[in-house]
Amino acid sequence: MNTKFNHTKAELDSFAPRILNWFDDYGRHDLPWQQHKTDTPNPYIVWLSEVMLQQTQVTTVIPYFQRFMTSFPTVQDLANAEWDNVAEHWAGLGYYARARNLHKGAKQLVEIIEETGDFPQTVEGWEAISGVGQSTAGAIVAMGLHGYGVICDGNVKRVITRWAGIEGDITKSATTKELWALAERLTPTEDSGHFAQAMMDMGATLCTRRNPNCSQCPIHADCIAYHQGKQESYPVKAKKKPKPSKFSNALVITNTDDKILWLQRPDSGIWGGLWVLPLQFEKKTLGKKLLSTSDEDKAYESENSLAEQIVDQWIADNDLKTHPINDGLLESAPIKHTLTHFHWYLQPQTLALNAKQAEQLSKLLTDADINILWLPATEAKETLGLPKAMLKVLEAI
Repeated sequence: MNTKFNHTKAELDSFAPRILNWFDDYGRHDLPWQQHKTDTPNPYIVWLSEVMLQQTQVTTVIPYFQRFMTSFPTVQDLANAEWDNVAEHWAGLGYYARARNLHKGAKQLVEIIEETGDFPQTVEGWEAISGVGQSTAGAIVAMGLHGYGVICDGNVKRVITRWAGIEGDITKSATTKELWALAERLTPTEDSGHFAQAMMDMGATLCTRRNPNCSQCPIHADCIAYHQGKQESYPVKAKKKPKPSKFSNALVITNTDDKILWLQRPDSGIWGGLWVLPLQFEKKTLGKKLLSTSDEDKAYESENSLAEQIVDQWIADNDLKTHPINDGLLESAPIKHTLTHFHWYLQPQTLALNAKQAEQLSKLLTDADINILWLPATEAKETLGLPKAMLKVLEAI
């Protein structure tokens, strides 16, 4: 690769030593997954933490990580666990496809260990595991195996785009190649795991998105963004398009025992494999523009799962009426939950069924091979994998 770097060879060569010296003196050394001081590193611990840390802050991850390690101390324990148990441990952490990939990846790793006697030992071997990309694989090899691995995650990109003054859009492939080339040039061949941990700490504690602490930074003397006074202009990223808004009713359907109906979501798609209240899609908008409504067959079928279509049709066939929660504020301001690609506004609606109705609806759903449960809210919170949006609804009712 013919990528050119703006810094001198001396500045490039001294980058890693400066970062490492700072980290040894001021970095965090007490995170439960850190392996840089360990003679016999554990790649399972690093893999688990790296997946959890994708798009999630350290303070949020720590209790989830500790709970996972208590329940699934080895990759074999995680592979052998029931999905519902894994989902319940993950509930509230968000980006649920990560949990699916984690469970699938554990099964793949166990097969590899049974065949070879050990975890994958190369970046390429780890990239073959479900949900593991180039940077995560580099982190696992560097920190979890004490081999040579390069990372170029969000924290690293922020540090090196500022230091090198990289003005290209980091969502573009040309800039990505430039960033990886620079990350490889800066990563020492010896103890790259130590360096990876140090770079993560730099991005998390000094070179932050807002108000970076440049006075304490070990590389500010030759940081281009610092000298330009444009730290927060890096990394350059295309302006995000506005997100559409989706409006749905969240149906709190109860039986004569005051237990609530819960549906397990399909494996694929949003909240795959988690438990939710039946949702009724109403409309989707972008600003003031109406994009689709439940009256449109295509939108109705794509926005409502099979289970939700069955529930919705059964309610209509039986001429039943749902009722909004008796709270004027809630009716005018439904619960907002933001996902990667859209904002979701959920309006809780209640529907109390008699014994015959509850039995009839249950049969319709189970005959369609849909997993259902009738559980009170408190028990559902404790035993099911519920997405955050459902917890918000339960808090409101």
